Amino acid sequence: MRIGANYLGDGECEFTVWSPLLDGVTVQILTPEQQLIPLKPQSEGYWHTKVNDVYPGTLYQYVLNGQDAFPDPASQYQPEGVHGPSQIVDQQFEWTDEAWAGIPLESMIFYELHVGTFTPEGSFTAIIPRLPELRELGINAIEIMPISQFPGDIHIEASLTYRNWGYDGVYHFAVQNSYGSPAELKQLVNACHQHDIAVVLDVVYNHFGPEGNYMNQFAPYFTKSYKTPWGDAMNFDDAHSQGVRNYFIENALYWLGEFHIDALRLDAIQAIYDMGAKHFLWELAQAVHNLSQQGQTWKRHLIAESDLNNPQIIRPAELGGYGIDAQWNDDFHHALHTLLTGDRQGYYQDFGQCADLAKAYNDTFIYDWKYSPDRKRFHGIPCGDRSPSQFSVCIQNHDQIGNQLKGERLSQRISFEGLKLAAGAVLLSPNLPLLFMGEEYGETAPFTYFVSHSDPDLIQAVRAGRKEEFEPFHYADDPPDPEAAETFLRSKLNWQLRNDGNHKVLWDWYRHLINLRKTHPVLLKQDRNFIEATSDEDKRLVVVRRWCESSELIFVMNFNSSPVTVTLPIERNAHKLLDSAGTSWSGTGSETSEYLSAGQELRIKATSIILYEVES
Repeated sequence: MRIGANYLGDGECEFTVWSPLLDGVTVQILTPEQQLIPLKPQSEGYWHTKVNDVYPGTLYQYVLNGQDAFPDPASQYQPEGVHGPSQIVDQQFEWTDEAWAGIPLESMIFYELHVGTFTPEGSFTAIIPRLPELRELGINAIEIMPISQFPGDIHIEASLTYRNWGYDGVYHFAVQNSYGSPAELKQLVNACHQHDIAVVLDVVYNHFGPEGNYMNQFAPYFTKSYKTPWGDAMNFDDAHSQGVRNYFIENALYWLGEFHIDALRLDAIQAIYDMGAKHFLWELAQAVHNLSQQGQTWKRHLIAESDLNNPQIIRPAELGGYGIDAQWNDDFHHALHTLLTGDRQGYYQDFGQCADLAKAYNDTFIYDWKYSPDRKRFHGIPCGDRSPSQFSVCIQNHDQIGNQLKGERLSQRISFEGLKLAAGAVLLSPNLPLLFMGEEYGETAPFTYFVSHSDPDLIQAVRAGRKEEFEPFHYADDPPDPEAAETFLRSKLNWQLRNDGNHKVLWDWYRHLINLRKTHPVLLKQDRNFIEATSDEDKRLVVVRRWCESSELIFVMNFNSSPVTVTLPIERNAHKLLDSAGTSWSGTGSETSEYLSAGQELRIKATSIILYEVES
């Protein structure tokens, strides 16, 4: 069932809302003149009407049971914020991406960005001039953090007011008004496709934000059967759940169809509870795959964020899975992060050995029905039947930076040599790599959690919750105030850095690695049967062999603070392709030869990565 205000043209608009427990629903047209028009009840709790002589830009809201009025749960635009009326939108747009065929999922190199801090303007259209630079870097998929309307005080300058990571959105069909209009988001997607860049949108189907959340006034969107970190869970399997499922499935199809979005990243699917025979994620995947087959010129994808370490999420339905196309793998991040930083508090206590990172290369999940000291239970199951190209890995993302007390990026925590090592570890892996905005040049600005609420009690609750989050890490200081405008402003990128000194060198290093990943036949082979990783805890080394039918690569990562010697497991001579310690990469100077004989010992510099190609 299509929901919301669907503008049909020529001043005609149809209104559809789901309210199965109400006795009456009326649409109140607010501009240019006020009108009250009752909706007629339909099957399964829907209400519907068509109205004439209303045009795009018209403001409206719903009056429930003849009493209070609220914005449309499926509003497509909230020009006055989360508490204001909804606006009718004409979705007509002159697309010029007819030739766009999409980017194969297994080829995507994700670049996660936050619209509000990516540019000084903090808007959709301000991203467009940056696309050539991202393309030059080798990025072919931008992943945009959530853009659904979130709260802010409209009486203050917008650039200081609407500040939120996006996970507090309450109108899932409405683009954030401070970022731009629906048409401006389409301009961005259209421009991305012109630059051969796919667009991934982060969506939140596990909760609504706390402010402006009027969903329960309309229908039983929540269930008390399960609890999430945000309160009652979304109602995906209780009485009247069909309307909730339809809401989110329609939302996915809205972004993918109406806005030409290429893929959706599903936030924290472990908090989507459904004990029914057909899990919501399975139904969602079916709907998206059907969209791709119904006259669409390119395939759309679903990518799940999950900490379950459960391959059922990405197995096809015929194998008992949900049919999601890919999922995040936090194990890789945690293993690499602990080796680089030495962190061992909180969930990092489960990691810290070189063997962990080697296992991540070999098996993807480190915890595959293995005891987790942090969880105090066994966790995960093996995923050997799934391709490494169904798992996304990173060394930085919004959560992992935000999980630092001050929002410190790796550039503020480890050496320049460590940054190059981290980049090589991610981009030479067989998984789908994700970069976080600014990572490619060593951005120094933090990325700290920030919000803007109007309820003083809610503001205090957010501050207290933020402090509580860091208790397992035993920090001496408090985190920055998430409500303060300065916390948001400090998180904006300093783009000029990418042209200076080691920042420029790091950018070139990332570009070189991405180009190598896209062109070398071994790195194009994303098959777990063609990779072998080993480790040496005493020397703090991880050695990874990757090969294909015609070629073989081997790379060594030294996480030791001192140089170490190693003999590589190769049977033929090899020549060097890359060495992060080289002076051309502002290193201290390589001590390894350009050519290596089988059985020859080599000395690898501290905190470095070296890559050889074995001669055929």
